[in-house]
Formats: sequence, structure tokens, C-alpha cells
Amino acid sequence: MVDLIVLGAGPAGYLAAERAAQAGFSVVCFEKKSVGGVCLNEGCIPSKTLLNSAKIYDYAKHDGQKYGVSTSEAALDHAFVIKRKDKVVRALVSGVETTLKKLKVEIVREDAKITGKSASGFNVAAGGQTWEAGRLLIATGSQAVVPPIPGVKEGLASGFVMTNREVFQLAELPHELVVIGGGVIGLELASYFNSADCHVTVVEMLEDIGGSLDKEVAALLRGNYEKKGITFHTGCKVTSLSANGVTFQEGGNSKTISADKVLLSVGRRPSIESLGLETLDVYTQCGAILTGESMQTNIPNVYAAGDVNGRSMLAHTAYREAEVSVNHMLGKPDRVNYNAIPGVIYTNPEVAFVGESEDSARQKGFSVKTVKLPMQYSGRYMAENEGGNGFCKVVYDKKNDRILGIHMVGNSASEIIYGAGMLIEMQLPLEKIKQFVFPHPTVSEIIREAIYQL
Repeated sequence: MVDLIVLGAGPAGYLAAERAAQAGFSVVCFEKKSVGGVCLNEGCIPSKTLLNSAKIYDYAKHDGQKYGVSTSEAALDHAFVIKRKDKVVRALVSGVETTLKKLKVEIVREDAKITGKSASGFNVAAGGQTWEAGRLLIATGSQAVVPPIPGVKEGLASGFVMTNREVFQLAELPHELVVIGGGVIGLELASYFNSADCHVTVVEMLEDIGGSLDKEVAALLRGNYEKKGITFHTGCKVTSLSANGVTFQEGGNSKTISADKVLLSVGRRPSIESLGLETLDVYTQCGAILTGESMQTNIPNVYAAGDVNGRSMLAHTAYREAEVSVNHMLGKPDRVNYNAIPGVIYTNPEVAFVGESEDSARQKGFSVKTVKLPMQYSGRYMAENEGGNGFCKVVYDKKNDRILGIHMVGNSASEIIYGAGMLIEMQLPLEKIKQFVFPHPTVSEIIREAIYQL
């Protein structure tokens, strides 16, 4: 008998295990694949490793002369990039495992299944053994959506079609890459392969790229990447895949484009199959586990955090949900403010955003005022981004005197957006924000400049 069983060792699972163990709980964590989950092994960290190499290559090959630095024969060694990615992942996975070990969290590397409830807790079976715990946290993450498009199943089997899992093991660069899906993952990997001198085509069902991105941000990002050579087909539905091409509908016409490889990136779905949820009668909706503010399910002492609850499929959301779950177990009031969760697309330039977009704020009936400033208002940005066309957009609620959203395009945006999230989380009035001191020269000063123009 232990205090807590955690199913899954991704961001939500391993952080919950850490926080619970730090609070004195005995914890068993089950993980059938790799500690760190999708984010660490097949998502966030691998993609950022690749994108950093691409950014360095872009500077060496295309941008250095803008800053008085000339290079010759710059080349990107994709095999070396993948090798370095593997090294980074191994180091980080080892770090998580070491932390859990120091905290005396037992890691069971088996496929676990809930088998029911006993008088004193919940039962989980794995590897021919059974464990019992007073509390249960389900953090089994998500998996790539594989739509029933003719040819996709065969393409995955042959290696012609890749998901986020296979793309990070790709040994050689394709000449022609088609990315199905223009969301965050699709855009980041399109960015990498474009920088690596592949011809990239993005086919997106929606009219705009970037999902819920502010429309002006999406338009700028698309324009920049079209100049770099990426071809976009938006408002298009893929109808089939053949051995060497992708067919889609565009404006009522059927078109086929050739490809050496296809990246399938049309979203993710919670991984809840074969968990044994039915043995406890845990409620689900649209394929996700239903949770309340405390991350508790309809069953007392059973929680669900991270992608598995489908509320905000981001690693940093999973971290916060894990903390809220454990705090509730400890009797500490806590909740997740989903309105203040930042998002980042690590393209070049970066995109970062938090809160409402202008469109969503108007749709919700807020008294909206917006300010949009070129990043050139920041001296640091001007010094480091010759010819850059980024901007910062602030969405403001005039009636309630609070910031609703901040959206940025430009390098350093990913490192600034947490501060914007704090402004929204704390619901500070403008006069209070104006008292903050932003270090000079930094790109973050763009937020101060925008606040003073509201």
C-alpha cells in the first residue's frame, strides 16, 4: 500500500511524483515507454534542439552579412543534429530519473492498468503484480491523431508518412516534404526542414495557419515563411496519399503534389485506451477524462493531469495541473487559470502569446482596445534584428481596466511571454503596470511602450 500511484511519467506525471514525494508521500510511478513522456523524448525538447541548429545555420548562410560577419561553405549536418538531439534527450531523461530516485519514487517500467477499487484504495496491475494506493493520478498523455485518409496507414507502415515520433529519428533529409497540418508542431518542423534546404509544402484544412493564433500574427508568420520558400495551401482537405504524393481539394479542384516524405501533424488525442477507467466508472467526454478545477475526476481521490484531460495540451500546463492535483491531495486550495497560459511557436522569428486574441475578446463581449507596435520600438531588438518585422499586440479591456492578451512576433518572445502571463494572471490595472521597471536595453521593453499607448 502506497500513498499515490501515478500512471505516466511525462511532464504531469513525473512532476506530480516529485511534488508528492517532497510532501512525504510514498509514490509509485508507472511508465511503459520513456521517462519524460512525449515532450522530452518526441516533442518539445527534440524540436527545440533541431530548431536551434537551424537558426545558427540561417545566421551563417543568410544573415551574417547583415551584421558584418561573412562565412563561406556553411552547411547543416542533419545526422549530427539528430545525434546531438539524442545526447540532449538522454541527459535530461537521466536528470529526471535521478531526481525521482533521490526522492525514493518507485518507477515501474510496465504497461499498467487500473483493476478496480478496494476498501482502502485503488488497485493497479502491471507485469503480473498488483499495487494499491489511497490516491491515483492519471497522466498518460496524448498521441498523434491519425485520420482515416486513404493511404495514411500504408504510408506509416512504409515510412513514407511520419508523425512526431518518427520525424526525430529521420536519418536523411528529404528533398520534398509535405506537412499535413499548419498548427504549432507542423509549423516548427516546417521551419526546421525549410532552413535545412528542403522544399516544404504545408497543407492546412483551416483558412489560417497556427490554429487559434491572432490573425495578424498568423499572416505575418505565413508571409515571412513564404519569402523563405515554404508553400502554403490553406482551406484545403487532404483526400488521399499515394506512394509519392499527396492529393487534396483546393477551391473545388483536386490537386496532387509530390513528396519524398510526409509529416502528419493534425493534432493530438488523449491516451486513455486500455487504462481500465471503466472499473472505476471515471467520466470521459470527447475522448478525454473530465476534471474539475482541482484536477479531480468524478471519483474522489482520482485525478487526471496533462494532455489526458484534454484541457490545454501543453507541457507547462501539465506541470501546473500536476501541482494543483498534489496541492488538492494535501488540502491546499489551488486552481489553474487557463486564461493566463502562454503559448510559443519556436519558428524563426518566434511567436509567443497569452490570453485572448483580439477576435476572441470581441466575441466574448469585452470592451476591447488594442495597441500594435513594431518591435523596432525596442532598441535591443533593433540592434539584433536587422530588417526584422516583428510586432507586439496588446488586447485591453477598457471597462475593467485589465490586460486580456499579449501577442508577439520576434526573437526573444519566448523568454518574455511569461511576464505577460503574470500581468494577465494578476489582473493588474494599467497604472500599476506602469510602475514596473523593465531592464534596458531589452526586448521586453516593447510591452511597456505598448502599455503607455493604451
